[in-house]
Amino acid sequence: MKLATYKDGSRDGQLVVVSRDLSTAHYATGIADRMQQVLDDWGFLSPQLQDLYETLNGGKARHAFPFDPKQCMAPLPRAYQWADGSAYLNHVELVRKARNSEVPASFYTDPLMYQGGSDDFIGPCDPVVVPSEAFGIDFEAEIAVVTADVPMGSTPEQALEGIRLVMLVNDVSLRNLIPNELAKGFGFFQSKPATAFSPVAVTLDELGDAWDQGRVNLTLQSSWNGRKVGMCDAGTEMTFHFGQLIAHICKTRNVRAGSIVGSGTVSNKGVEVNGRTEWPKGYSCIAEKRCIETIQDGQPSTEFMKYGDTIRIEMKGKDGQSLFGAIDQAIAAPSS
Repeated sequence: MKLATYKDGSRDGQLVVVSRDLSTAHYATGIADRMQQVLDDWGFLSPQLQDLYETLNGGKARHAFPFDPKQCMAPLPRAYQWADGSAYLNHVELVRKARNSEVPASFYTDPLMYQGGSDDFIGPCDPVVVPSEAFGIDFEAEIAVVTADVPMGSTPEQALEGIRLVMLVNDVSLRNLIPNELAKGFGFFQSKPATAFSPVAVTLDELGDAWDQGRVNLTLQSSWNGRKVGMCDAGTEMTFHFGQLIAHICKTRNVRAGSIVGSGTVSNKGVEVNGRTEWPKGYSCIAEKRCIETIQDGQPSTEFMKYGDTIRIEMKGKDGQSLFGAIDQAIAAPSS
């Protein structure tokens, strides 16, 4: 099934069930008001929502209305945890190669992960408000999962059983703030502002055979200012699958229902063309494009985002239909 959260003036919004083709929706009132309620009592509430979903898809839901992504908050507007990994090691390899440094061997066996702010997510069509263009504004197209309770010490296989929903991410980064923060030795903070998620979150059955043991074998599309810049394969080059990422968190603590775990920037390896490495599938963040330029030409030439720029992130199923709806945002200055 597909679930979303509509704006209603509150912090947590109103839960809605969305049709498979993303054309209609129905308030889940009477079953659950908020997404977190469902995650806390999945076994009891999700079958009821599934019944409503099937009724909606059959065109028999009496109070259905046209679905509008612009009315959506993040599917889970605030979460108990937002932990973002770096599961595509090609992204790390590019960054390291661009600055002539080696990738530590441990990176291939132990996932990179940081804990971001989870108290103030933004909706899929909300503007990305940044105090200054000088901060180096970048998008990052990713995939994320939402969990049930996953006990401390869970194996990757056990952790996979705790995945309830999948959604897309724009993990906004302020690249020019990152070096000084990392130099302090405590990781990202001000360089990671509010994160945006796709209009809907979907259960694993909606992905069909594209869901392959913790990986989504589909193409993640990124369009910057209306120009498609990324058509990246999200499955085959994901070094650590979502079960491994969740198990990484579970090494020393429990993961509670309503935790969101991100994949990190979806990234694909280059190919050799006439003695030169090219990246035909494009990129899922500008920083990676700049690394590619540095490797190819000795220096970056692509600038970061400016006020008024737009970013659209979307994933389509094998039938060509949008699975999650699109993240479709503009970069904006703070209102005076």
